[in-house]
Amino acid sequence: MKTNLIYFLFLVLMLVPLSTRAHEIRPAYLQINQVDEFTYEVYWKVPSMGDAVPRIQPVFPESFTLETTKQPNQIPGSVIYYFTISSDEGLQGQRIFIQGLNKTLIDVLVTVAYLNGEKATLLLQADKDSGILPGETKVSDVIQTYTVLGIEHILLGIDHLLFVLALIMITRGKWRILKTITSFTLAHSITLSLAALGLVKFPGPPVEAVIALSIVFLAMEILKNLRGEATLTSKKPWIVAFTFGLLHGFGFAGALSDIGLPQTEIPLALAFFNIGVELGQIIFVMVMLFVIYLISFKKQWPVYLKKMPAYAIGSIAAFWMIQRVVGFWN
Repeated sequence: MKTNLIYFLFLVLMLVPLSTRAHEIRPAYLQINQVDEFTYEVYWKVPSMGDAVPRIQPVFPESFTLETTKQPNQIPGSVIYYFTISSDEGLQGQRIFIQGLNKTLIDVLVTVAYLNGEKATLLLQADKDSGILPGETKVSDVIQTYTVLGIEHILLGIDHLLFVLALIMITRGKWRILKTITSFTLAHSITLSLAALGLVKFPGPPVEAVIALSIVFLAMEILKNLRGEATLTSKKPWIVAFTFGLLHGFGFAGALSDIGLPQTEIPLALAFFNIGVELGQIIFVMVMLFVIYLISFKKQWPVYLKKMPAYAIGSIAAFWMIQRVVGFWN
């Protein structure tokens, strides 16, 4: 079964157009804090690609007056806008609309903090670009919002998927695959939780560069196996999966910090973001195993086809690594 690697080439060829940069589709974040009976401070964070910023912006009811309080602040990967909105009407129960969102693949997480201590969370997407701002956030809203965000993050995180893909390629046997993926899951759950709670902190850009390097390492291990060389990864892949999984957890935590956590429901939101990541990962692994089953009927493939997926994965990851190192080195 493991000699039939052509399906990986098919998958990689599908991923290449999406993979010039990993994590291109990050969520936008709209934070609204009530400062008095009629006024709200607004923090609007939009993901960017270099100098390209998506043309999306929040639209409030006509009764609200908007005033810019600071110049936009451009940081790596995002642009932040600051303004206030005011009205003699309350914001609770009002409809908010994100103009231009239906033309993107971006999610918008909206959080509102009212003077009475109530917190509200709302998730807007391309097919749901408006919504009613609730009062106090329900537990079910937090569970649904952060589970969806976790699933989307892993399925759109091409670098994490390529790492999992390489693990599957190098691991023989269903039970060994299960043990390896479980080890990876356990490791990144630990560091995701520690980093999200602020107990451990590593700078994001170097972490992302080393994540790319971990994929290059696995691609090289695959090629060694095809040459008949025994490696630590092929003998005990769960050890390598756990070690690099700790690193990947910091990558997940970086994405979660961009999204933000509701201050009154931090443990719940963190738990279900993690659950969402695992559900997305399970979906990906199951699809890969199903593809293996479908094409396992053909017993032999040319050697060059067996090597091409590893070269493709390694080349993409090497490009990411160089790109990320140059990004934070400058």
